[in-house]
Amino acid sequence: MKEFLDKDFLLETDTARRLYHGHAAKMPIIDYHCHLNPKLIAEDYRFSDLTEVWLGGDHYKWRAMRANGVDESYITGDQPSFEKFKKWAETLPYTMRNPLYHWTHLELRRIFGIEEILRPETADKIYQQATAMLQEKEFSTRGLMTRMHVELVCTTDDPTDSLEYHRAIQESGFSTRVLPTWRPDKAMSIEDPALYNDYLGKLEKASNISIHKYSDLLSALRNRHDFFAAMGCKLSDHGIETFYAEDYTETDMKDIFDRIRRGKSVSMQEILRFRSGMLYEFGVMDAEKQWAQQFHIGCIRNNNERMFKTLGPDTGFDGIGDFEIARAMNKLFSRLDKAGKLAKTILYNLNPRDNELMITNAYNFNDGSIPGKMQFGSGWWFLDQLNGMEKQINDLSVLGLLSRFVGMITDSRSFLSYPRHEYFRRTLCNLIGKDLENGQLPYSELPFLNKMVENIAYNNAKEYFSF
Repeated sequence: MKEFLDKDFLLETDTARRLYHGHAAKMPIIDYHCHLNPKLIAEDYRFSDLTEVWLGGDHYKWRAMRANGVDESYITGDQPSFEKFKKWAETLPYTMRNPLYHWTHLELRRIFGIEEILRPETADKIYQQATAMLQEKEFSTRGLMTRMHVELVCTTDDPTDSLEYHRAIQESGFSTRVLPTWRPDKAMSIEDPALYNDYLGKLEKASNISIHKYSDLLSALRNRHDFFAAMGCKLSDHGIETFYAEDYTETDMKDIFDRIRRGKSVSMQEILRFRSGMLYEFGVMDAEKQWAQQFHIGCIRNNNERMFKTLGPDTGFDGIGDFEIARAMNKLFSRLDKAGKLAKTILYNLNPRDNELMITNAYNFNDGSIPGKMQFGSGWWFLDQLNGMEKQINDLSVLGLLSRFVGMITDSRSFLSYPRHEYFRRTLCNLIGKDLENGQLPYSELPFLNKMVENIAYNNAKEYFSF
């Protein structure tokens, strides 16, 4: 019987163990998509206790605690910090076979060196030990990133963001690079004219361009796009339900924008046309800068109306949606490809039924210009777990080129999430190791596979994004 989380965790064969320990484990981390707060990095923030760094903003844990019958006051409410932590410790045993159980104990071991199992009986000791360590410089935000061998992260930022904290980090000489990612979704969210016009006011201020008509909107966005590029940005990101590729004309875009600017509501068909036009324009901007564009597709958000009104977005009330994808995705990419403006692209789906759909349709637009130009991204959100990772790796392997995959991301708001890269690397090595020992891959090609593992863990991302 194997020990829990021993050095060969998830590695079922000798070959898998050699691939991981000899090749994957040594590679630094490039976390090219996350939601870390750059202000905390700029200030080299130190967390007050384990509850703050572990439970603050972590809607994965919040969902589990709610499912375990924990009152909201111990989750997002005003109960004392240690009392909240005890509720998480009480919940954790009930998460066995949920990835939270593995992640929690990997983080305790890899970051704090704590090998005890977290349960109610050990909660006080673990809390005190980890909290004491968090007061040390080596466990500040920068200390945690250095400790986990993080070479580079890309945060997720709105076009109106000043990027002042990114600049401060760059000027500080911190060894880990922290780059912004362009996330312009709000610039096409015209469902609520009042909110949209408020947003345009922020965009005017950030760009120093008055926005009266549609062409002004594009000028302001290009201004900010240029600024992001000057700050080292190399990626965009869209977190949308599905792709938008309705037929539209330039006149449509102007008229819809004019009405919105006057505070008038528009129809759903007009909203879809406007989104379609804006997605195309965003794609053109990205291609001109040789950025990579990312699409996170398929989340149905804020489903619990009562809790959304109480807590706001990103608090654990989102789920997997079942949107139509293929037709609009192909149409959008075909428009951009025809104009010679299709940027490098990474696709993430939240519904596991769409893996094969995403891969096969994305590969319609590989053109031989860039290895791995059209990428099927890592398992995202609800699919960021052992089964989801294995399915992503296997589906990409049989329908595309796993060897060109740019690897894992945390997609996290937490500075403790980096063991997810280890989790993925172990899973990858285990699958390849089993193939080798089962005779499904030739042992004569082991040198190539050794390098392939290192590439997926690190080198492919470094080259693809030109970091």
